Amino acid sequence: MEETSLRVDETSVVIELNQERRRRHVRLFVTLLAVWGPGLIVMLADTDAGCLITAAQSGAQWGYALLIPEIVLIPALYMVQEITVRLGVITKKGHGALIREHFGPKWAGLSAASLLASAIGALLTEFVGVAGVGELFGISKWVTVPTATAFLIGLALTRSYRKVERVGIAIGLAEFAFVPAMFLAHPHLHQVVSALSYLPVNHHSYLTLLAANVGAVIMPWMIFYQQGAVIDKGLLPQDLKKERHDTAVGAVITQLIMISVIVALAATAYQVHRGANLTTVAQIAHALSHQLGGHLANVLVGAAILGGAMVAALVVSVAGSWGIAEVLGWQHSLNERVDRRTAKFYITYISCHIVGAALVLTSFNLINLSIDVEVMNAMLLPIVLTLLLLLEARALPEQYRMKGAYRAIVRGVCIVIMAFSLFMIAITI
Repeated sequence: MEETSLRVDETSVVIELNQERRRRHVRLFVTLLAVWGPGLIVMLADTDAGCLITAAQSGAQWGYALLIPEIVLIPALYMVQEITVRLGVITKKGHGALIREHFGPKWAGLSAASLLASAIGALLTEFVGVAGVGELFGISKWVTVPTATAFLIGLALTRSYRKVERVGIAIGLAEFAFVPAMFLAHPHLHQVVSALSYLPVNHHSYLTLLAANVGAVIMPWMIFYQQGAVIDKGLLPQDLKKERHDTAVGAVITQLIMISVIVALAATAYQVHRGANLTTVAQIAHALSHQLGGHLANVLVGAAILGGAMVAALVVSVAGSWGIAEVLGWQHSLNERVDRRTAKFYITYISCHIVGAALVLTSFNLINLSIDVEVMNAMLLPIVLTLLLLLEARALPEQYRMKGAYRAIVRGVCIVIMAFSLFMIAITI
């Protein structure tokens, strides 16, 4: 009887321990859910339709030669976005508002112009991506583009930033479809490893794609979005550590997706038709169909590009509307209903989608803008990164500024990126 009683007591203790462990896991998940999100959604949007097309072009034309730059860009991407997190959480002011406050309306106007150029270019590529995915399955762009536009406008009118964020992340996760595509393409490991030391920087076409990949990773609208998002989400200084983790995980995810695309196309298109010019969604799917089969290639490529295009269209338009509202001093928040105070912000957001959709519906061959848009983003980086570093040094209290070796590393990385951007401007001109 005593042995039975002991066994019962031991079983009860084990059950209680397991229950407590589950409760801790649930509490941790709830805590992360309350803080995580701005970093994940902005990074998923970073891998938009234009970026995926740029990565596909990189793999088809240069094989695995652009893998090392993609890996190196992971810490650079994190460093840039981590500064925006601190600026937003500590100052409770958007990026455009801080530029206007510390540098005046002219610099604020210049930053808004760079944001607008980047956002318009990105939004066009997103709608072109949506149209291309629809046409892959025989659906007219006159159906897919208006449907996507209506969905994105309706989502922003829900009066809940958190709902917008969660739906955006759920849609963006479709980009992971390129990961199984990479494995199904059967890349040869020894070819991947041997190509890691091959950097043909003496070729203009390689440099152009390298610039496009830099511009595809660090974009002006990302800075405006994440700084505004942590404010709209109500994050506090004690949330900084968790939001840094959110940003770091997002940086790894977005580059993992880019690497998956490059490897998949390097193992297929580069081997069969080296230097292929992949400018449409259908061409990317066709390049993978030899290894994956036509239907599976269409499904994986379609899901990934549609997910990337939709989450990016959402983030880009919100970032652009936030940025313009901050510079002009308008009331702006996704948590507020449409009224006289917020009308200008919501009209700007809605107009972005309507104009972008109209241009795509009435024009053709805009998919060729993808790489040009990413190169343009790289060329805007000197302005964007200079203002970001200056704000970090001026707008933040001393205890929240970068210090010591980390500050030197971040500034060094930013200077290298800006120097490369200026170099690309010179050779382009």
